[in-house]
Formats: sequence, C-alpha cells, structure tokens
Amino acid sequence: MFKIDLKNRTPIYEQISTNFKRLIRSGHMQAEAKVPSVRDMAQELGVNPNTVQKAYRELESHGYFYTVPGQGNFVAALSEEAAAQGAVIAYKALDEKVQELVFLGEAPDKIVTHVDCFLKRPHNPTSDSQSPVENLISAERNGQK
Repeated sequence: MFKIDLKNRTPIYEQISTNFKRLIRSGHMQAEAKVPSVRDMAQELGVNPNTVQKAYRELESHGYFYTVPGQGNFVAALSEEAAAQGAVIAYKALDEKVQELVFLGEAPDKIVTHVDCFLKRPHNPTSDSQSPVENLISAERNGQK
C-alpha cells in the first residue's frame, strides 16, 4: 500500500521514493512499467508536483527509474551497478537500525533471531487492497485515466 503521512517528519519526497522502491522490490511494479506522470501522481497524493519530481529524480539517480523524453518515466531493470549501489545504501540503513535497537536495549541475539526469522519466512507481495499509486498504475495499464 502506498501511504503518504503528512504529519510524519520524513520529507514527503522521501516517503514517495520509499514507497516506489517497496512497490518495485515487492513485484507490484515490473521493469519497463510506465510510472504515473508527475502531475497525475501529485494530484492523486494531494502534494506539490515539485515534490513528486524530486522523488522521481532521486529514484532515477538510484537506478530505479529512467526517463524517456516526451514519453515519461519507467521502472528500470536492475543493473549490477544499481544493485551494488542499493546494497551499500541498504547495509548502511541496516547498520543504523541495528545501532538504534542496541541503544534501545535490545539484546544482540534477539536482533539476529528477528533477522533470521525474516529471511526464512515467505515473502508474498500480494495485498488485498490497492493503494492510490497502484490504482493509477492499473488504470494506465488498462488505458484509463
């Protein structure tokens, strides 16, 4: 589900970027899929188009999107370079979260057990309800707007 929390301290463009990354990683958005236009996305989420554009630029710089002039943005196929870059970023984020858990008093063995359980459980990217972005993507695939 694609959520933007206007009360959250995380900048809106980062929330948009994070949600697109999640949709791509979960398989809800496949390589070469057309991404909703900046204007359509801004209207759907009720945010400024400049905010959406900033998120799209970030996603492009990290290898998640590519732009075709006059046609829009598309989901990029994951290259080895993008995968390596993404892994470095993800490991840094994981390091920060582990440090935070240790600071909060969690035992290292509990953290390891949690990660182990996460890696062992099946990851099914299906969901009963669609988010606003997923609705836009479905509409575009079906030729609707």
